Amino acid sequence: MSSTDSALLNAPEPDIEHEALGEDYALTPAFVEKVIDAADDGDGLKLRGLLEDLHPADVADLMGFLTAEHRAVVVLWLPPELLAETLPELDDGIREEVLERVPHGTLAEALQELDSDDAAAVVEDLEDDQRERVLAAMPEVDRAAIESSLGYEEDSAGRLMQREVMAAPQFWSVGDTIDHVRAQGEELPELFFDIYVVDPLNRPVGGVAISRLLRAPRATPLTDLMEPVTEIDVSQDQEEVAYIFEKYHLISAPVIDAAGRLVGQITVDDIVNIIQEENREDILRLAGVSDEGRGSSVPEIVRGRVPWLAVNLATAAIGASVIGWFAGTIEAIVALAILMPIVSAIGGNAGTQALTVTVRALATRELNSSNARRTFVRELAVGLANGLILAPLIGLAAALWFRGEDWRIGLVIGAAMILNLLVAATVGVLTPLTLSRLKQDPAVSSAVFVTATTDFFGFLIFLGLATVVLL
Repeated sequence: MSSTDSALLNAPEPDIEHEALGEDYALTPAFVEKVIDAADDGDGLKLRGLLEDLHPADVADLMGFLTAEHRAVVVLWLPPELLAETLPELDDGIREEVLERVPHGTLAEALQELDSDDAAAVVEDLEDDQRERVLAAMPEVDRAAIESSLGYEEDSAGRLMQREVMAAPQFWSVGDTIDHVRAQGEELPELFFDIYVVDPLNRPVGGVAISRLLRAPRATPLTDLMEPVTEIDVSQDQEEVAYIFEKYHLISAPVIDAAGRLVGQITVDDIVNIIQEENREDILRLAGVSDEGRGSSVPEIVRGRVPWLAVNLATAAIGASVIGWFAGTIEAIVALAILMPIVSAIGGNAGTQALTVTVRALATRELNSSNARRTFVRELAVGLANGLILAPLIGLAAALWFRGEDWRIGLVIGAAMILNLLVAATVGVLTPLTLSRLKQDPAVSSAVFVTATTDFFGFLIFLGLATVVLL
């Protein structure tokens, strides 16, 4: 055997994770193709070898690139622990599909590897009969924790929290706490950042960061180290919880029930998901579409988009009716038909800009009744300034373009531009503020209303001025 052949035989196995991910931490097309080929061949051992060293988030990402048929094969070869950690990472639609393929015994075993909040999120997506079988196959303690979590309102802190929490009585020292942590082992949360100090009624009176605990002498009382904690009520909405974490730069926070007793904790990894989810929902709602994942089917996407397109169709018809009112003016001055889309388009874009800024300010609570007037005046000033900048440009261009007909067309479109930008600023701010005051989501339907308003007034102002000035 040659030295070259010997070197090839003794070469180390390639690092699967390195092979799977590109420099941008995205799965490489070559790796996805390897998984697809192994699934087509029914080579389960190769599939397991390809997947077992991947991070659960990368496995979830991979599932999004596969067809339903390939996912059905891949999921059967995931080790239970990897399957458990992957399930919470999956898009909702893909997770529901995958759960249908997993035997209830395997799923019950996998869920025991998860914290109670992640396990509850998975069980929530199960059909009723499958949920009963899976819960029946789980140990009583795990089953009770999941059922308790599911008993809270959806999108509440109670549903978001994990019930596993490290608490210590007021009379413990640093040494007592460290000994307890080491003795409990698997009974403690897999990941925690703070130890909550509780009174005899199990109410939090403070918290001690792990980093501070480990630096203190063993004899130090916890009460000497603890600091005030920001408590989260079990009924608080998850969006409000995310705001609290973001505002106060929290890593974790205790969750209390109506009596003030410690019932769980929320950690920053859950909050990152909530912030991303809320931002995604706002962006999609501004565009008038539903939450579409890679696993969404064509009928699901169509059902989510058609209603808003129908609303757009109705608002477009309203704008078109304004044009009909000035049919005589347009027949007399054909140039108006060429120029009027410019006024409505600029107004629509300006309105969307003001709307986006306002919705974002409401979401981050940077805008409320105390500064609403100031914000409105500022946007009006911005609209006026934009108009004064753009109006001379379009006015001069129109006057030169149609100088053979009537140079005053430039004056008309310039004035219409300024007025419509003021309209855009007005509706871009007032629409989300009004919806927020009415306790409605300001992201929903705002864009449709703003565009319809700027189109309506854009056509009305431009054609109305043209009728008065040019005829």
